[in-house]
Amino acid sequence: MGVSIRAYAQHRGVSHEAVRKAIAAGRITLEPDGTIDPAKADAQWNQRTRATTANAAAQAAGEDVLSANYHKARTVREAYAAKLAKLEYEERLGKLINADEVQVTVFNLARRLRDRMQQIPRQVSAQIVAAVAANPNPREVEDILDQAIRDALIEISSEDGGVRVPGFR
Repeated sequence: MGVSIRAYAQHRGVSHEAVRKAIAAGRITLEPDGTIDPAKADAQWNQRTRATTANAAAQAAGEDVLSANYHKARTVREAYAAKLAKLEYEERLGKLINADEVQVTVFNLARRLRDRMQQIPRQVSAQIVAAVAANPNPREVEDILDQAIRDALIEISSEDGGVRVPGFR
């Protein structure tokens, strides 16, 4: 008893278009009533159709395509598990630090630096006015500003022993 092209495609696990191409190429033949005899067509398909390398390798190993896909997926999963294990190991050794903690530390440092730099004009404005009134020399103003900036940077770097990133030695 013959089956339709779609039924045979489902039986073979291929698309109906693949079955149509096999018929058109003469790899399988139709019954006189236009149906396909599955047993006869399977034998013709196996004799006249070259297996792709992936399917041939899976068939040679006695595995079906689903099994091959499972092994590929498992390999990918194992590779990612190994990468995660390596990251955890390096983090415990102290080679890696938490990015969120670094961002918070850098943000706080930048905020302290900004606040300290904004204090400089109020601290040195009187000195600058006195220096300009006594001697209108731009070098004197530069020296006052340089010293104030240097003092601010030293103060920031010495606060709490400098910048400390959690987890960083």
